[in-house]
Parts: sequence; structure tokens; C-alpha cells
Amino acid sequence: MTEQWIDVCAVGDIDEEDVIRFDHGQQTYAVYRSAEDRFFATAGLCTHESIHLADGLVMDHVIECPKHNGRFDFRTGKALGAPVCVNLKTYPVRVEAGRVLLAIAV
Repeated sequence: MTEQWIDVCAVGDIDEEDVIRFDHGQQTYAVYRSAEDRFFATAGLCTHESIHLADGLVMDHVIECPKHNGRFDFRTGKALGAPVCVNLKTYPVRVEAGRVLLAIAV
């Protein structure tokens, strides 16, 4: 399986300690910018009830789902406690020429 790098947005389109929604094909992703100015990406829907994580709250390295307050470490995708118990899938991200790029399997 190979990777394809997809252009998501300009670096400035994501504030520090924030998240945006990115849809590509049939998939939804959540793309994060940490307080340390690093970028990360996970599946865009909560593993508990398929709610868009981009509507949630980012604190430190945690995304909190807006529906039932399930929390994940967006760097690793790890579920951090009830009601979520299934980890999020994570995706490679890189920055080139001021653009955020996301790697997806093709």
C-alpha cells in the first residue's frame, strides 16, 4: 500500500491549540495544531458515536468530543477514558511551503 499526500490547508488556517475538519473522498479527518506549533491528524469522527471531532475542544494534546465529552490524545489517537474505549486512527502530517499535507493510503 502506498501513501498519497493531500493538501489540507495553509498553516495559518489552523490556530494554535485548535482543530479543523477536512473531508476528502468518503473520509472525514480532524487536523490539529498543538501549542508547540506541530500538526497532527486523526480520523474525524469520534469512535463512540461518530460525532465530528472538529466541533470539540482542544486542550493541551487532547481533543474532547462535543457530544459525550470522550477524550483522545490527538498525537497518538489513544482513547483516554469512558465513554470512549476505541482509539482513533492517526495519519502522518507534514508542512511544506506553508501548507499542511496529510498522508492517506491508496
